[in-house]
Amino acid sequence: MASYQHTFGGERWHFDGLRDLLAKATPLRSGDALAGIAAASAVERMAARMALAEVPLKAFLNEAVIPYESDEVTRLILDTHDTAAFAPIAHLTVGDFRNWLLAHDTDSAALAAVAPGITPEMAAAVSKLMRNQDLIAVARKCRVVTRFRNTLGLPDRLAVRLQPNHPTDDLRGIAASMIDGLLYGAGDAVIGVNPATDSIAALTGLVQMLGEVIATLQIPTQACVLTHVTNTLQMIEHGAPVDLVFQSIAGTEAANAGFGISLALLKEAREAALSLQRGTLGDNVMYFETGQGSALSANAHHGVDQQTCEARAYGVARAFSPLLTNTVVGFIGPEYLYDGKQIIRAGLEDHFCGKLLGVPLGCDVCYTNHAEADSDDMDTLMTLLGAAGLTFIMGVPGADDIMLNYQSTSFHDALYLREVLGLRCAPEFAAWLERMQITDAGGRLLPASASHPALTQLRQWRIGA
Repeated sequence: MASYQHTFGGERWHFDGLRDLLAKATPLRSGDALAGIAAASAVERMAARMALAEVPLKAFLNEAVIPYESDEVTRLILDTHDTAAFAPIAHLTVGDFRNWLLAHDTDSAALAAVAPGITPEMAAAVSKLMRNQDLIAVARKCRVVTRFRNTLGLPDRLAVRLQPNHPTDDLRGIAASMIDGLLYGAGDAVIGVNPATDSIAALTGLVQMLGEVIATLQIPTQACVLTHVTNTLQMIEHGAPVDLVFQSIAGTEAANAGFGISLALLKEAREAALSLQRGTLGDNVMYFETGQGSALSANAHHGVDQQTCEARAYGVARAFSPLLTNTVVGFIGPEYLYDGKQIIRAGLEDHFCGKLLGVPLGCDVCYTNHAEADSDDMDTLMTLLGAAGLTFIMGVPGADDIMLNYQSTSFHDALYLREVLGLRCAPEFAAWLERMQITDAGGRLLPASASHPALTQLRQWRIGA
């Protein structure tokens, strides 16, 4: 393990390996302080950043922050590294890499070409040298396009996950929220329900109901019940019409084991979903969620800072070609991201790192009620992410998730972003909204009417008990 040092502020600073250097260079956040790995002062943090800027990118291929022998995520990252894609940037230091990313000549095509050669640790390292505006400027140039029943990630588009959760999984309650969201133009990313139950029969009923709504209204979108991957596998085995397989993932083998998963299990689930051949435009069948602090909360971070662990989770996601991946940025709580400032920074870092690695990155712009954050902070973050080319956000009735008990973004928030930033929904979904007389040709909502074709069709359709 190499030692890194830098003279700054009249003092010689020493850092024991890349793991220590990355942690000390990270912007202040409560999780790293809780773990005892954060810089002790702003001076030490700046010294670490200056030392990190001088580290060759090649060093991340020779020194693993978590040992290769004991962590399958490390093995995945290094064994699948694309040396040909890495070649154009192989001679750069982390500081040089930042300059290359920000250069005008480094366009979307160049970024897509090098993405398979960038490791999560490289992405995390360069993000630590960037201001918020740098994270936005580079992420905006990164384009990751995925398809299942519609096309996500195109320029000047912003998709919305319609999240019609219900505390008792009541089908009528879920359907009411779903129709509410559709009439606001939400749902092109996915109609995704977090279930309150693990009952396979109840979960299957949810999958079937979501599928029936999509089929009845001929909506060019996909459904997902966000249950554990093993439950989804059981539903597939029993013939349920599963569109997407969901799973929360993390950046270390130990943290994933805490979730009850392994890379082999994710591979099995993806193959099972592909076998159903339910996609009409593409075969991106996985949906992943992540969040800074998940590895630390499971005591499975191995002394690695939470943002680098998060970037490693995107390395896991990348291996399974997901339709959607999102960071639930403020959900874990103030122990990991203390206030609005830390949540905003983390959201921009996550989006940047995911997009840089070639992962379709969305964000649940959210906070828990005991964090030092409020809706104004969320307005700021979602606006910044919209400018950065975010793939999708959440659409929750009233922004208040009554099942998961946290604050997220509403259908109206998506309308605001699309209006202010000149964004549209997925093209196939936009055409459906116009056809159903929900929006006009320009994408603006039409006045609500009891004669909406969508409502007319649903009146003739009965939801099962």
